[in-house]
Amino acid sequence: MDPTIFLYLSSGLFLGWSLGANDAANVFGTAVASRMVKFRTAAIILTLGVILGAIVSGAGAAHTLSKLGSINALGGAFMVAFSAAAVVAWMTIVGLPVSTTQAVVGAIIGWNFFTGSVTDYSVFKTICATWIASPVLTGFFSYFMYKGVMRLLEKSRIHIIRLDALTRIGLVIAGALGSYSLGANNIANVMGVFIGANPFQDFHAGVFEFSGLQQLFLLGGLAIAVGVFSYAKRVMLTVGTSIAPLTPVGAFVVIIATSLVLFLFASEGLEYALASIGLPTIPLVPVSSSQAVVGGVIGIGLIKNAKNIKWSVVGRIALAWIQTPVIAALVCYVFLFFLQNVFGQTVYNPSEYRLSEQALVHRGEADDAKALSGVVGKSFATSGALKNAIDKALPDLDAKAVLHLVDDSLVEEITVDPAKFKALEKLNVIEPVRLEALRTLSGKTFTYRWELVQALADATPEWKLKEKTVLNKPYNKEIQKDLDLVMDAYVAKMK
Repeated sequence: MDPTIFLYLSSGLFLGWSLGANDAANVFGTAVASRMVKFRTAAIILTLGVILGAIVSGAGAAHTLSKLGSINALGGAFMVAFSAAAVVAWMTIVGLPVSTTQAVVGAIIGWNFFTGSVTDYSVFKTICATWIASPVLTGFFSYFMYKGVMRLLEKSRIHIIRLDALTRIGLVIAGALGSYSLGANNIANVMGVFIGANPFQDFHAGVFEFSGLQQLFLLGGLAIAVGVFSYAKRVMLTVGTSIAPLTPVGAFVVIIATSLVLFLFASEGLEYALASIGLPTIPLVPVSSSQAVVGGVIGIGLIKNAKNIKWSVVGRIALAWIQTPVIAALVCYVFLFFLQNVFGQTVYNPSEYRLSEQALVHRGEADDAKALSGVVGKSFATSGALKNAIDKALPDLDAKAVLHLVDDSLVEEITVDPAKFKALEKLNVIEPVRLEALRTLSGKTFTYRWELVQALADATPEWKLKEKTVLNKPYNKEIQKDLDLVMDAYVAKMK
C-alpha cells in the first residue's frame, strides 16, 4: 500500500475534524447549552454514535455525493477536502454553525470547473433542495412535537425534580440517536471524495466482513471525534443560546427533531419501506446538522414568542450558509491552480472520452446517431468537452441522457487477465457462477466499462442488473458489490 495515499487522506481527516468541531456540535448543542448534559458526556456519546453510524449506514449518502463530480486524481481529492475543511474551520473559529455539506459541494464544483469536468446538476439540485428542506422540516417537527410534549406534561402533572431527571435521560438517548444519524449521513462529507482512491481492502474472517469502505469511514469517524473533543463547545453554545432561549424540554425536542431529519435523509431501509407501499421516497443525500438544528430552535422560538428569536444571529448564520459553497468553490479553484502549477502535483488524470455508436444503441439513443455523427468516434480530453459537443449537436436531448452518454464514453481499455482470478477467488465473496462467467471472458479487452458489465450479463443472468428502481436497489446493490470487486481488480485506481 502506497504510504503517500495516507498523506492525501490527511485532508479528509482535517475535514473530519472541522465537521466534528462544527456540525457534530449541533447534535448536543442545545443540551450542553442548557446545562442538562455535561460537555464531556456529550462528546463521548457523539464519538461512539458517529463512528457506529458511519460504519453501519454511511454508504447511501456517500455514493450520492460522489456522483456530483468524478474526481479521478488523489491530488484533486486532497484539495477538495482541504478547501472544504479550511472554509469550515474558519467559520468554526468565528463561532458560526455552517454546513460542511455546502463546503464539500462547493469544493467539488470548483474542481469540476478547474478540470473541465461535467457537473451533474440533477444531483446538485437535489442536494440544494435539502438545504432548504432540512431546516424547514426540523422546524416543523420541533414546533408540533414541542406542543405535544408540553400538553402531555400539563396533563401528567409530573413533579419538577422527576421531570428534570427524565429530561436528562431523554437528552442523552436523543443525542445518541442523533449522533448515529449524523455519522450515517455526514460521513459522506468527510470521505465521499476518497471513495475512488480508497486504500483499504475488504477484510473477511468467516461470517465477519469489514469492507474497505467501512474502514475508510471508521477513519473519518475518528477524525470527527477529535474535532468534537477539541473545539466543539464554542459552537454548541452559539446554537444553544444565541438564537433563542431554550428550556431543557425544548432542548430535548430540538435534538429529537434534528435526529429524525438526519435519519430521514440517510436511511436506505426507510427509502425501501416507503417505495414498497407506493409512497414518494426521500433522497439519500448528506444534509447539514447545523441547518437542521437552527430550524429546530426557530420552530420552538415561534411557539414561545417570535420576538425572543435573535433574528440578527439567524441572519448572520443564513449569510454564512450562502457564502460557504461559493467561497469553497473559489478557494478550491485557486488552491488547485497552485497545487498543479507551483507544486507540480496531479489534480486530474488525463482521460479520453470517445462516444461510440454502440453506446448510443446501449442507451437507446440510436435514432440520434445521424445528428451526432460529427461527435461519434472523436476523442475529447474532458467529460465537459464531450458534453458541450453533444449539447451543440443535439440541443434537445435530455440532460440526464447526455450525462449517461458521457459516462459511457470514458475509454478504459479493460483486459480480463486470467492471472487475477485467484485473487478474486481468495476473497470468497463472488458467487461461483459469476466467477465462471468472468472466466469465459478471459483475455478479452473491453474499451468501455459498460461493455464488460454487458458481457457478464450476457454470460449469465446472475450478473444482470434489474431496472433502477428503489425496490430493485437491494438486489442491484448486491450485484454492484461484486462488479466493484471485478473493476477494482482490472481497472487502475486513481493516482
